[in-house]
Amino acid sequence: MTQATSQLPLSGIRVLDLSAYIAGPYGCALLGDMGAEIIKVEPPEGDNLRKYPSTLAAESRAFLGINRNKRGICLDLKTEAGYEVLRRLVVRADVLVHNFRPGVPERLRIDFATLHALNPRLIYCAMTGYGAVGPMARQPGYDQVLQAMTGMCASQAKPGGPPEILYGSVVDYYGAALISNAVSAALYQREKTGAGQAIDVSLLGSALAMQSARLVWAEGEPRHIERDMRSGGITGIHPTQEGYIYISANTPHFWRSLCEHLGLSELADDPEYDTVKKRAARANELIPRVRAALARDSAKAWAERFGQSVPCAVVNPVEDMFDHPQVQAMGFMGEYRNPQAGAYQGLRRWAVFGDDIGAAPDPAAEGAPALGQHTRDILSELGYADNEIESLLGSAAAR
Repeated sequence: MTQATSQLPLSGIRVLDLSAYIAGPYGCALLGDMGAEIIKVEPPEGDNLRKYPSTLAAESRAFLGINRNKRGICLDLKTEAGYEVLRRLVVRADVLVHNFRPGVPERLRIDFATLHALNPRLIYCAMTGYGAVGPMARQPGYDQVLQAMTGMCASQAKPGGPPEILYGSVVDYYGAALISNAVSAALYQREKTGAGQAIDVSLLGSALAMQSARLVWAEGEPRHIERDMRSGGITGIHPTQEGYIYISANTPHFWRSLCEHLGLSELADDPEYDTVKKRAARANELIPRVRAALARDSAKAWAERFGQSVPCAVVNPVEDMFDHPQVQAMGFMGEYRNPQAGAYQGLRRWAVFGDDIGAAPDPAAEGAPALGQHTRDILSELGYADNEIESLLGSAAAR
């Protein structure tokens, strides 16, 4: 643990990550970003995310991005010896996160009741698809399955078009944020009570929480009604002479500024366009004039011209974030190392605490672990002698 890590809010907290794919593992990574020590516990076959398609030959790009700053141990929990290692880890842990379907933890003897008896202070977080109870509790849940189920794909559809997926695993990533939030809250409560507790975070709950502005049904309203918040009209992505630019001009101030920059000052004072609602209703009249003006210059030039007077952004490819001056100024990116991938750039932080505000991130850190990379070290820390470690590795209970 570096000096900077020891100053973070969750310094001294140990998290066991038994989860796979995105939501659970990334929730643990977020806890690690706040200073917690994360031990990733994988089965002999490893996290399936390691096997996902990737243009990075040595290791899955997704696995590297999701599992930063973790130590890795490989255990076969179906063996008594592997299960005993986990028991020792649980006794020393503060948090355990998994994403097994309801019923599986009981079969593996890692349910809350069993582990709570070993460590009454343990915060036990299950990331499920649909929740711990109910008719769908034991069904497998995945990001895009929940998108389709909860109306997200229908809402994303273009007028008259078919439902559309939101790419980028948005439900998984939001679920990860809810794991981080819920575990942090439970740790705070433990400080007051001394007791651990079980937490259930689900992809269903995450998908609904993302749509709370749509999920309002007033008394007397019909069941089916327009629920989207899109302002329409000018706010959105527009083509320019070179590239695309996103513009937001919903307030009177920003609308006036946009009109002045585009040489369309007469529109700013026109009572036909003086509210967002009116501009959305007359988008067919406004958008051709706005786009004709934008076609006079490039997206980059317009963004520089708008400056602080019109909220906007050039539509960039994601790789432009590696050396974006604002990203660099905040120290969001940094260097990692992985046994297979070697050195690579990745997200280092997303929030900055205390004296770190304005400071550069730590030097190169350990990235996502290779399968079983730290097994020997962790077993030694748990009190296993060298001959016992060799026996565990030889029996395939650990790797």
